[in-house]
Amino acid sequence: MSANRQKTLTVDGMHCDHCVDVVQEVLAELDGVTVQEIEIGSVELTHDPTLVSEDDLASVLDDAGYELAALL
Repeated sequence: MSANRQKTLTVDGMHCDHCVDVVQEVLAELDGVTVQEIEIGSVELTHDPTLVSEDDLASVLDDAGYELAALL
């Protein structure tokens, strides 16, 4: 069994509360992802790497019109 990993994402293109809501929604739809805290420009989350990869996170953000600028 794999342990969940905590990540902080820097997301470009988030400019308002609506953007925060959209990013929250698209990330929450991914199995194995739990958003811990979100604000304009950054997201703290945990994810199960056996269910969702870092590339999956970047892809879902890109599909929503945002860019994953950094992943720590």
